[in-house]
Amino acid sequence: MSVLYFIYLVFLIYLAVSVFYLAVFAIAGRLGRADDTYPSSQPPRFRKIGVLIPAYKEDAVIIDSVNANLKQQYPAHAFDLIVIADSFQPQTLAKLATMPVRVIEVSFEVSTVAKAINTALSKISDDEYEILVVSDADNHMAADFLSRINTAFDQNWKAVQGHRVAKNTNTSVAVLDAISEEINNHIFRKGSRALGLSSSIIGSGMAFDPVLMKKGMSNLHTMGGYDKELEMNIVLAGYKIAYLENAFVYDEKVAQQAVFENQRTRWIAAQWQFLKFYFRRGVTELMNGRMASAFKVIQALVLPRVLLLGVLFVCTLLGFLSPIATLWLIPLLSLTALCISLALSVPGYLWRQIGMRELMLVPVLMLRFARAIFNMRKAFKSFLPTPHTSSAEQQKDKMKLS
Repeated sequence: MSVLYFIYLVFLIYLAVSVFYLAVFAIAGRLGRADDTYPSSQPPRFRKIGVLIPAYKEDAVIIDSVNANLKQQYPAHAFDLIVIADSFQPQTLAKLATMPVRVIEVSFEVSTVAKAINTALSKISDDEYEILVVSDADNHMAADFLSRINTAFDQNWKAVQGHRVAKNTNTSVAVLDAISEEINNHIFRKGSRALGLSSSIIGSGMAFDPVLMKKGMSNLHTMGGYDKELEMNIVLAGYKIAYLENAFVYDEKVAQQAVFENQRTRWIAAQWQFLKFYFRRGVTELMNGRMASAFKVIQALVLPRVLLLGVLFVCTLLGFLSPIATLWLIPLLSLTALCISLALSVPGYLWRQIGMRELMLVPVLMLRFARAIFNMRKAFKSFLPTPHTSSAEQQKDKMKLS
């Protein structure tokens, strides 16, 4: 057995194990359930909730988002929208000043979401709010979102992730991005909870006990992946993160290929930095049998699904050129299992959005993803924000969930 053959075989086994990991969680997501609970017969206690909205140059969407998020069924006196305004235009700040929201202005030489949130947290006392929610500048919370979060805290949860879904499918890229989001929800949130592990968090539509959040945010290393570190720190502290499948937050999906590539560049860089700082800790957790935290590192070792699809397809083609059956059998079976797992994870309302145009775009996005890997170094040096430019009409194009 040549060294090259051995290395390639190990690589194929790594790909197969990655697919097996995704398949187990995809099946669990189908068989299990999320953590949604319903109010008890007792009158609810309305906890004071602060909704943190970090926003970097989000003048185009922030006013519309604030107006939408003020329409909560939750009592108005029991929640505050807190806009963390970084590099806003004066006219936007003037408009926000006329609205029933709290504005915290911030400015940094190099802006990041983590810096903005930590600055806001430093201005909020531990007892000012009983729950802190994080929402992106473009996010629209469903009218019952805060009520569902409050109910979850009635069940003694200290960290909760809501169900983030697309509010726009105006392009093929947006449709595929929406599908990617829902696959993540199914595998890494619902599937994780079905297996008794913590849900992954996603950077918005999430809620925390203020003291726990401040502690989890106090020591971060990555430029653009604060949510992964916050999640890890919460799990290391001994807490599980709930997933509420019916607590919806509508999120603008990227509509253009260039924006998709820029966003994935930031995500890949964050994943790399996360592994750099936590891989050794994850191995220690695994050796000590603490699976909840170990699985967070294992999850980061799995290739992104679009890239995994492309790599397995290429490996299958290369395998057919070899006389050794193992070299095509492993990638072919892995590719088949991956396709089935992804199919299990896509909800019905998005299947109806898939056409030939979307299918033809998948290989293009694979190449965009590959290029993002080679460009990830620029994300180590500066924050790469995702621009939000949807019109109010596009933002109201919320999915009919079924």
